[in-house]
Amino acid sequence: MAEKYYLDGVDELVFYDITASAEKRGIMIDVVERVASKIFIPFSVGGGIASVQDMRRVLLAGAEKISVNSQAVKNPAIIEEGASIFGRQCIVLGMDAARDPDMPSGYRVVINGGRTPTDLDALAWAKQAEKLGAGEFVLNSIDADGTKNGYEIPLTKLISDNVSVPVVASGGAGKPVHLEDVFKNGHADAALIASMVHYGDYTVREIKENLASSGVPMRL
Repeated sequence: MAEKYYLDGVDELVFYDITASAEKRGIMIDVVERVASKIFIPFSVGGGIASVQDMRRVLLAGAEKISVNSQAVKNPAIIEEGASIFGRQCIVLGMDAARDPDMPSGYRVVINGGRTPTDLDALAWAKQAEKLGAGEFVLNSIDADGTKNGYEIPLTKLISDNVSVPVVASGGAGKPVHLEDVFKNGHADAALIASMVHYGDYTVREIKENLASSGVPMRL
């Protein structure tokens, strides 16, 4: 599938081993190596990365970027250490956020694949992670994820407008218009898609052509 998406024109591939942290195991490095051998675009990998040594293994396996999420919440220093050694352009903060009126921003950070709520406010955590050295955010809405009803625009706009690094919107894409909405109204720099291409509803090419015709700058 990675090779198919690459040939279809995807700009970047993001691979998350989404149960690695919850199962307290390392990432499937053999899968990373095999995927990296088939694609020639930026490749971001996350899941179960708990140390600088883990980061090095993933980079040597062929990834360009390392995404940390649950492990960064548990040990924020990993962001700073990784950025110091590999450069902040390599360090991506994956953040899962859920609506919560009790939090100052209205969103709470959750970890372990959305299973475990934390005491962190989403906006406060984003600002802290940027200061520590995160060079990019993949911002996933737990509420929108899997719904195919569109991205969580208020959340995406909130984070995008308050950090200076690129923000990739994640969770909720079901139609090309949802990507247009998150670019124009959510101020996202990029959009992550999954089920809308995994199940064959759209091709990457169709999505990009649709966005281009809507006035969104696209690399075709």
